[in-house]
This record gives sequence, structure tokens and C-alpha cells, in this order.
Amino acid sequence: MNVTITPSRVAGTARAPPSKSYTHRAILAAGYAGKATVRDALWSADTQATARAVELFGGDVDRHDDGTLEIDGFDGRPDVPADVIDCANSGTTMRLVTAAAALADGTSVLTGDESLRSRPQGPLLEALADLGVEADSTRGNGQAPLVITGPLAGGAVSIPGDVSSQYITALLMAGAVTDEGIELDLETELKSAPYVDITLEVLADFGVDAHKTETGFAVDGGQSYAPEGGEYAVPGDFSSISYPLAAGAIAAAEGETVRIEGAQPSAQGDSAIVEIVERMGADVDWDRDAGTIDVSRAPLTGIEVDVEDTPDLLPTIATLGAVADGDTRITNAEHVRYKETDRVSAMAEELGKMGVETTEERDSLTIHGGASALEGATVSGRDDHRIIMALALAGLAADGETTIEGADHVDVSFPGFFGMLEELGVALERRA
Repeated sequence: MNVTITPSRVAGTARAPPSKSYTHRAILAAGYAGKATVRDALWSADTQATARAVELFGGDVDRHDDGTLEIDGFDGRPDVPADVIDCANSGTTMRLVTAAAALADGTSVLTGDESLRSRPQGPLLEALADLGVEADSTRGNGQAPLVITGPLAGGAVSIPGDVSSQYITALLMAGAVTDEGIELDLETELKSAPYVDITLEVLADFGVDAHKTETGFAVDGGQSYAPEGGEYAVPGDFSSISYPLAAGAIAAAEGETVRIEGAQPSAQGDSAIVEIVERMGADVDWDRDAGTIDVSRAPLTGIEVDVEDTPDLLPTIATLGAVADGDTRITNAEHVRYKETDRVSAMAEELGKMGVETTEERDSLTIHGGASALEGATVSGRDDHRIIMALALAGLAADGETTIEGADHVDVSFPGFFGMLEELGVALERRA
């Protein structure tokens, strides 16, 4: 699907979709449990991949119309899957499920689409091998397809922290149901640390104790997953909140605001987007108790932003920088190159098609907003939900129409994204 955006002013109320990060963890945590209900779950292409994995491990996921998931889990010990686990485009699914597969007394095979099969899994495979699991890449390059043969008993292991925090999440979640538990010694500084904080928060809500140590993280074995009252509610997603928030800052109608609901505080590092938009000059009011954010348009000024802990915000910040006066410099960004696509290059190249001047370095991206004239163009979504949504925001303020090719990939995290834009007043056209 291609979507054409006509420059528009926006106003009204948008509701944040549930958090993808929390939903992944909650579905798998419920799988580790005997039985649990997950409320307000995001049902997207990525989270459905995690649900399919739970079912292949012997669980059952029943979804109701209101978004509630009733999950009969595999109670800490996954069956050997009867089929290959297809993680589609979901890197979170692959990493979390790889460690879960290591608990099975037999062999599991995991794969995904072309993009996912190019993403690094080597450090996780090496950690599992050090813990006594047979963990191999079929091509010997540290990438999927993966072949995992357990069972995993637990133990102590070292792992780099600067490739993906999802490796740590995967091992902590699996380690809770091993005999020995798992102690992780980080070999390098942890990138995307708030995502591990999310994991610790979800584990605690499911009755599992995992904690930071002087050198990394640890989780005791022999624990059981059981949320209080048998239920867990997923909070709103700040990665997704960044899009209506930026839309309001870029294109709110004169004297109007965009209100975002479902913005309760949580461990999500991407809540930093509220402060970032404020620092750039937008008028933002976050009522944390009510979980609402009101934002109105104002002249924006470029700033410097470190995305070491918030890699998913880079595309949104890049678009804000394209509209702002002066330079917006995004630093500590090398790990953002290993997402669904190389998001640093993707934003530089696609914004470049729209007349935006950028300077790309290995670890940074600078957007020269003051030296740019944002113009409508035909751009590629790169099969990446966050690139698509960020480019749609750029189209709100461009001179002329912007057509985004492959826009249906927003289904990965925000299936209702374009409908939300229309409700806020955006003129857009979908074409198959």
C-alpha cells in the first residue's frame, strides 16, 4: 500500500496504542505461567509472532474483541515445537523466544523474513552455548535461521551490553524457570538500558524477582510466573506516542492542541520524547496522573539528542529536526543501524529526497533544518514501520504532496496509525 499525505493542520484527541515492548514481554511471561490474562495488549504483526511462538511451545492464546488475551501457558517448560518458529519481522520475538526455546528438552528452529535473517543474534547464541545449550546459526554467521537444542539449566555467563538489550531480557526471562538461575556479567556498557528496566518491571508484576548487580543482572531459578489476581494490563506505548506528539508540535492548527490519551508514566525510556519536544520549543503539558499530553505548534529549534537509551526515537527526532530552525544532532546512534533497516541511513536518504540537508556519521545523524526546504516527494518506507510513520509526519509540513511507498508496514506496531492521522484532520489517500 502507498499513502499520499497532503500538508495538513491537525487537532483533536489521539489515543496511544498499547506498548509493543510491554506486550511482547507480557505474552511470553504469560506463556511461562500456568494461566494469565493480558489486558490492553497490542495485537500487531510483531506481537502476533510472539503469540504464535507461545502456542508452538504448548500454550494457547485466545484473543477477545476488546484486546484481552486469555493465555494458557506452558508453565515454565516449553514443549519441543512441532514446526519451525517463524518470527516474521520481529527481532524482539526472535531474541526472547530463542532463550525460551533453550528450555525445551529437544531442538527448536527459528527463522524470520529477509530483514530479520540479517540481524545479529551471535552474542545470544554464544551466551547460550556457554550455558551448555547447543545454539547455532545455520549459516555460521550469527544470523537466523537458528537451531537451539536444550535444556538450559542456568549458570553464570558474560555477554556484551552494547549490541542489543534484548539478549539480557531473553536470558532473564528464561533464567527464572531454570534450576540454577542465570547471572549475567556485562562485558561492555549497556545500550538501551530502559528496555531492561521494562523487563524488570514486567517480571516483578508477574511475581518474578530479577535484579541489577555490580557487574550486570541476575535472576534466581525455580521461580514461577503468576501476576497478581491472574491479570496484567499493558501500558500505552511512548514509541508510538512520539508520532501524534510530533504531529502536534509540527502541524497543530492555530490556537488548537493535539491531546494524547494513555500516556501514564512507566519505565519506558521513550517517554523522553516529551522532554525532547519541549526542549525544541513546543508547548507541551503532560498530566501524569490523568495520563494525557497536550501539545500545540510553536517554532522549533534544533538541539542535540543522545539516543543511546532511546533508539526507536531517532526517526521521529530526525523529522522534528527537518522542521526546526538550526541543526538537530542525534548522537550515540550506531546501534540504530541494526533495526528493521539501517534507520540512520534510511532517514538521511529519504529526508534527502524531500530536500533536507543532513550529515551522516557512523554514530550520529545531523539534520540541518535551517539550511533545508522541506518539499513533498515520493519516498520509500523501507519496510520499516518507524521510518514510514516519521516520513508521514514530514509530509504534514512539506510543500506539496508526499507519497510513502510500502506504508502498510505500520501494522508492525501501530495498525491504526493512518486512521489516527485522518481523525486528527490529515488529508491522505491510500492506494493499493
